[in-house]
Amino acid sequence: MKTEAILTCPKCGKKQEATMPTDACQHFYKCIHCGEMLKPKEGDCCVFCSYADIKCPPKQAEALQK
Repeated sequence: MKTEAILTCPKCGKKQEATMPTDACQHFYKCIHCGEMLKPKEGDCCVFCSYADIKCPPKQAEALQK
C-alpha cells in the first residue's frame, strides 16, 4: 500500500508531495504554494481521491479486496 502521494492544487496547479494517513480519510489540505484549502470533490471521500496521483490507503485496500 502506498502512503506517499503527489497532490495537484486545483487553484494554482502546483504539485506537492504529501503523506496520506493510513487509517482515515483526510478531508482538508492546505496548498503550500498558494494557501488554498483543498476539500474533496463531491462523491470523493478525501482530498487525495480528488487531487492526488493515487487514491487514499482505505480506497487502495478496498480495491484489493475486489
